[in-house]
Amino acid sequence: MQASEVPRATAAAMATATSLGLTADDAIVLHDSNKLTLRLLPGDVLARVAPMAHQVARFEIELARQLAASGCPVAALDPRVESRVHERDGFAVTLWTYYEPAPGKVSPAGHAHALARLHAGMRELDVPSPRYTDRVEQARRLVADSDLTPDLAGADRELLVDTLRDLTRRIGEHGGAEQLLHGEPHPGNVLATQHGPLFIDFETCCRGPVEFDLAHAPEEAGAHYPGADPDLLRDCRLLVLAMITAWRWDRDDQFPDGRRLGREWLARIRSARGR
Repeated sequence: MQASEVPRATAAAMATATSLGLTADDAIVLHDSNKLTLRLLPGDVLARVAPMAHQVARFEIELARQLAASGCPVAALDPRVESRVHERDGFAVTLWTYYEPAPGKVSPAGHAHALARLHAGMRELDVPSPRYTDRVEQARRLVADSDLTPDLAGADRELLVDTLRDLTRRIGEHGGAEQLLHGEPHPGNVLATQHGPLFIDFETCCRGPVEFDLAHAPEEAGAHYPGADPDLLRDCRLLVLAMITAWRWDRDDQFPDGRRLGREWLARIRSARGR
């Protein structure tokens, strides 16, 4: 979120919580990306705030509600207030349960087992969603447009375009089953809690092979996911690496140390592809 918007977004979250009877005298920023995630005290509610023009909060709330009802390992909405999107001052505010962090990180095995449970629940849902190839196409368009990625060198641009195209084709040729996926179940979207690992942030849901989701998890998690195709997973990992590398070269990218990561990941892709 733009730095200039953070104070307004924080004020919108606090005012929303207060209007619903939750005490919000202070706000601690837990995460700041395309959404602002706040812990509001002393009411101890987790607020997620996004500009109204760039949010899919209604979809995310309904999906999280259904998954929680079926016993999936997902963070729950705050039970003290109505589960809906609250609009205030141009922002969409959603209120969630705050979970005290458990000691340590989620292990690769724990990540894989929780993801398998999440996928099992997602297979039971009939939710309209894009295919993973739509997200790949977004990355391809970004790389193909030098106005959007002006600092990307010609050879690196060609490498990313070729990788996105070739890996999408190879994954399609595997012909595996597709289902509803989280979209980005990387460690940053998995909370280590006293209740076990819980997934958050469902705005990137898409349909595809489970290996596409598993490619976002730590590499060691692949060995713990039941029935994962190692060849398909390898291709998905390289495809995901090419996608996130593309984001780092976006002229508007604000990811901390993003260009350094972009250069490192380009080198990994070049090595994997024998260039």
